[in-house]
This record gives sequence, structure tokens and C-alpha cells, in this order.
Amino acid sequence: MIRNARLVPLAPGEVAPDQPLDVLVEGGSVTAVGTALDRPAGVEEIDAAGRWIAPGLWDQHVHLAQWTLASQRLDLAFARSPEDATRMVAERVAEYPELPVIGWGHRSGGWERDVTVSELDAVSGDTPVVLISGDGHHAWLNTIALMHLAMPVRDSVVREAEWFAAYARLSTLVGDDGTSPEAYRRTLDHAATMGVVGIVDFEFSGGVPEWQHRWANGCDLLSIRMATYADTLEDIIGRGLRTGDALPGCDDRLTMGPLKIISDGSLNTRTAWCCQPYADAHRLEYPCGQPNLSGAELRTLLARAHASGLEIATHAIGDAAVAEALASYADTGARGSIEHAQLVGRDDVREMARLGIRASIQPAHLLDDRDLTEKIWGDRSARSFAFRWMLDDGVELAMGSDAPVSPLDPWLAVSSAVHRSADERVAWHPEHALTPREALAASVDGQPMVRVGSRGDLVLLDADPLADLGDSAKTGAALRDMSVALTLVAGATVHSAL
Repeated sequence: MIRNARLVPLAPGEVAPDQPLDVLVEGGSVTAVGTALDRPAGVEEIDAAGRWIAPGLWDQHVHLAQWTLASQRLDLAFARSPEDATRMVAERVAEYPELPVIGWGHRSGGWERDVTVSELDAVSGDTPVVLISGDGHHAWLNTIALMHLAMPVRDSVVREAEWFAAYARLSTLVGDDGTSPEAYRRTLDHAATMGVVGIVDFEFSGGVPEWQHRWANGCDLLSIRMATYADTLEDIIGRGLRTGDALPGCDDRLTMGPLKIISDGSLNTRTAWCCQPYADAHRLEYPCGQPNLSGAELRTLLARAHASGLEIATHAIGDAAVAEALASYADTGARGSIEHAQLVGRDDVREMARLGIRASIQPAHLLDDRDLTEKIWGDRSARSFAFRWMLDDGVELAMGSDAPVSPLDPWLAVSSAVHRSADERVAWHPEHALTPREALAASVDGQPMVRVGSRGDLVLLDADPLADLGDSAKTGAALRDMSVALTLVAGATVHSAL
């Protein structure tokens, strides 16, 4: 029983009562909302003291193993040049000469030149070095690391499909202590402190057996939807799993998610597939980026998954990739989402709405990509992170982080959608900004204002998340600093700061 809580309206037309109410959660769902409710015998009572109660938050796009490992990696987010990165590697090698160096977070798309393997070799000696870009779509390895991961020796970075395949072998260098059930549990505990009740996990992994093992060993804290990739699709189909099914031996909080397809690349790597060339196309082998699959391959995967009861989450960042993905959904009748939808055409947004395809968006990416977008997409920035078009045209929005590309922090995502700036500059293309209500509604897995029948996945907030503070910068700052007093998953307390 939660006493004296203020409801937060989310869906269009909802109006919250003026006074605080009581909320009773039984059997994993809300069974009563009202004033002076009777407390059943044996039910715990919590006084919300006028705090705000809302549906729990979901992160709809997480690479959970990579996010769990991020704290152990060399942080290259502040490397502004290849020389910065090699200096940081040299310092790490000198400090820990016996340990491989795994780096994360450099944004080489803004650097003035391409990097080479030989310059990394010059500062690393016999220590394996793997530097993963901040978008996750390429890695800069030294020669010994290339050889250890069974890749051809070259003097350039490893990109896209070749890197995704190699990533699965990274544990042969570093072991898997960082992704043990205990490490995962620490990550989930921290997410709960921010009001997160569920995660869609897009990690490259061993699939069902790995999650069954984690679940049985303490990772049964939040709700998890586990995605699969093309290379494990037939295993999922062979197990008879459809999207929404509980994994065998687990409860209904650990379920089968979508098939994930990476149809194009990224902005930073300049492999996002676009209708027009990049501004620095003279540097590129593919001036417009490129697809990772042919149209026929994409349709074959969609049709196979759809016929087997699976939704599809199609990564598409460039506008050409978005258009091709939507055409594939239309041709196959498949259902699901466009992941990222970072650069879109106006008509493609309308088509997304017509088909009922969700836009799975990561607003915090615009903070990192703002300057690079202006540099290499130019006036196409007016079609980047076009959340207002999507919402106004009736596209369902589902927000997430893409952690570790951005932090697993739903309030950072909400804040970024409301005030599209991370510094003293004015909001970037504010015509596409969302209101706090719209951004929060896109973060709660489609749940409306708390009512009878709502899931028992709830958060108690120390401040009103819909407060109008007069301008988007102040509102965004308040949302970024939101304090969560209580998080419930299926009616059980997973975090309390009361």
C-alpha cells in the first residue's frame, strides 16, 4: 500500500486528480486507487508524503554486457585526436603492462585523419590493445590483438560486420569476470536506483542459456527482453520461442524479445546508409555509406522471423536505410521497430506511422552527434532526431540509451528529448523537441497514468516530472537531476531511498 501519492498523467486526455491518493499493489498489479483505502492484513504500507507516482521506466535499447564492462575499460571519450588516444594507451600500458587494454568511447569521426595500426603498435609493445569506438561500429586494434582475435593483419580499423563477429571473441583476451552474474546484478541494481524496471537487451551473447544462468544466479531483479541476432535465429525458432514468451525455467519477467538486424552502420564511422553523399565523401570508399545487407537478404530475415512469431528490431540510422527497412516491413508484413531512425525523410515518417512500426529512439545521442552531424550531413541536420515529426504523425516512440554508447540513464534521455543541448548553446533544432509529458510517456513501455489494472512496476519521484519551469534548459536540468525515492517491479521493492 502506497499512501498519499500524486498521479502523473501521461496518455493524451489524461487528467490527474488534484489530491494525493492511495495505491494498492497485489499479485504484481495495481488493484485499487483511491482515498483512504483499507489496507489488507499483512500488506506493507509506505507513506509517499505527496511524492509523484508513475509507471516504471524502460530502457528499450541496451547492450548489457558492454555496459556492464564499461566501468573496467579505458575511457577514451575525451580523446580529441589519434595522438590523444595513443598517449592514453601508452600510459595504461606503462601502469598495467601485463593486462590487455580495452578502450571505449573515442569519436574518430571528428578527427582530422584516419588512424593506423602501426601507430598503435608503436606505443603498445606486446600488450594487446582493442579500442572500441563510441558508436560501437568499429574498433582500432594493434597487430597482436588482431592476431589473437583471428583477424587478418591490416593497417586500418575493423568495421561493421567483421567487428561484430570479432567482438564475441573478446572474452578470449579479457575473460568473462566482468560479465558474471554478480557483475550484471550490480548493473541492474544501479539501473533500479534511476527508476528503471525493464530493459531490452541487444547484447551479442550466448542467448537463452546465458540468460537462464544469470536469472538463476541473482539477476532476476528487473524485467528483461532478450533479443536474438541472425546467427542465433534458427536456435530461437527451434526452441519454439516467440516474442513475449517467458524463457524456459524463468518467470514472465524474462521474455523473448525481437530479432535484431543491423541494416546499416553509424554516423561516426560514416557507414550509415544515406540518400546523399557525406560532406567529406572524398575520404570515403562509400560516399553515401552502405547497407550491411541487400534488400533481398533483409526481406528474407524479416519474413522468416515474422512467420515464426518474432518481432523485428531493425537498426537503421541513415535515411536510405530507414526507407529500405520500411519497404521491407511493408513487403513482408513483419512488425516491430526501427532502431535509431536518426536521419529520416518526411514521407518515411508517415510510412512508419501507416505501417505501425515503432521508432526506438535514443535522444542522448543528439548531444554527442550534434557537431559531427552539422559537419558531415550539413542541412540534413533538420531531419535528424526528428521526434516531433514522428509524434505528430502518430508514430509510437520507445526511448532508450543504446548503452554504452550513451549512459543507461532514462532521465538523461528524457532531458535530452526536452532540451536538445548539453552545454550553454541553445537547443539544437528545438522544433523537434518533446514536452516532458511526451518524453516520459515514451519511456514507460506504453503504460498510462497509474490505475487499477496497471502493472505493479512503479516509481515514486521526489519532484513533479511534468513541472513547467519556464524554459527548456531549466526543465531539462531538473529532469536530468530527477531523484527516485522508490522503484517497484511486479510489486516488489527493488530500490528504496525513503
